[in-house]
Amino acid sequence: MATETRIVRIGSRELGHFEQVGGEKLGKWHISTDPHSSQSMEALREAARELKTSDIPVAFPTETVYGLAADATRSKAVKGIYAAKGRPADNPLIVHVSDLDMLRRFLQPRDDKDDTNGCHGEGNTNTSSQTAPSCRSSSSSSSSQKPADPIPTIYQPLIDRFWPGPLTILLPNPTPSKLAPEVTAGLPTFGARMPDSPLALTLIRLANAPLAAPSANASTKPSPTTATHVLDDLHGRIRLILDGGPCTVGVESTVVDGLCDPPAVLRPGGVSLAELRSCPGWEGAVKAYKDAAEDGRKTAVAAPRAPGMKYKHYSPRARVVLYEAAYRAGADGVAVEDWQRVLCLPGGSSTASRMGTIRTRRWKRVGGLQGGGSSLVMPEVVADAGLATTDGGEALFEVREGELRDGDGKPLARILDIDLGDDTRGIAQGLFSALRELDRRQVDTIFVDGISDGDDMAAAVMNRLRKAASEIRV
Repeated sequence: MATETRIVRIGSRELGHFEQVGGEKLGKWHISTDPHSSQSMEALREAARELKTSDIPVAFPTETVYGLAADATRSKAVKGIYAAKGRPADNPLIVHVSDLDMLRRFLQPRDDKDDTNGCHGEGNTNTSSQTAPSCRSSSSSSSSQKPADPIPTIYQPLIDRFWPGPLTILLPNPTPSKLAPEVTAGLPTFGARMPDSPLALTLIRLANAPLAAPSANASTKPSPTTATHVLDDLHGRIRLILDGGPCTVGVESTVVDGLCDPPAVLRPGGVSLAELRSCPGWEGAVKAYKDAAEDGRKTAVAAPRAPGMKYKHYSPRARVVLYEAAYRAGADGVAVEDWQRVLCLPGGSSTASRMGTIRTRRWKRVGGLQGGGSSLVMPEVVADAGLATTDGGEALFEVREGELRDGDGKPLARILDIDLGDDTRGIAQGLFSALRELDRRQVDTIFVDGISDGDDMAAAVMNRLRKAASEIRV
């Protein structure tokens, strides 16, 4: 597909700002003319040209994860996303918009006489909605002087509070649609979000088209939160990766469906259910993402209402064993029978065995591995901490490496230990990086200390972990 993949660093200087249109603070994204940002702007213009003229997608950062972008109005370009990722064609995409002006353009039916296709640069998403009870219609207006707003009124409180930001809203796809059919995977709705990233907003505006953009990873792998993660997965499959530094949220956007009553959360993410319920009209919002994949069973939904609802996601090569917070045998660390079982696997009981632990709120160092006459030698020195850092700055976590020995001092396994701390947002930000780091170090099994999920971002953390897990201890 592509023979060379470049990473181009984009500086953090002023790239643009919102201009009010009709009193709306998010009316239109205005690109900066600051001469100090000229080098970054030229790189963004190059990426925009690639999106306009090529069918090979471009990777770019948002506040959630890195996305893999294509012009959402061109079928060949959108098909390029599926090809690069190895993504199933029935898994819808999320589209990103630069401003409300762009969003409204793509909520209007396509005018076949308009050869410009109405493009101003907007994003849409294919988090489609199955037929839901008591569906709402778009905004209505009794005024004969002003046409109805195509954005349903149910979403206005969310837009006012959470946009730009990690929230995707489900919208009716007009007929005929300006979006390529591959975006919605044949569903009657699409998901739209406005990313909280000046880089992303500027790229969308320069491309003069909505950008369909799932996470920029190989399908089923952990989502990328740095440009290096993208390169690891997609080297040779795409030509350009825009590097805007590490993602600050670390998990994908929350996807909501306000077209049904009560409104529903289809995918947990950067905006919590509790935050949504604090908004007018969303007090009774319900969870609709507890699907079969999250429960760890084999049966999956036939037609996903949102990305990530049907297929296995976020999985490293290593076997992942998730300990739910309620699992009593794992309250203090990895259960003896679990790590002993690992030593009995092919290649076990030797120094070739490599286990990883990801700790959060409960576990002691390296998951409390002990018992059966074994001992653990864990050096205090951080092993290659630079590989776990964010954009050359402060490390998200430390990687410690040690050795598990039997009662006679014989090596049983190498142990790699990561502590993500007890802060939910810190855990979310470091989760995918931790899975990738242990995978890069070729561990055979990763034990993860889960957290209690409720109405906050912990729900998003556990949703991703359950989808990544090979086995779940409950």
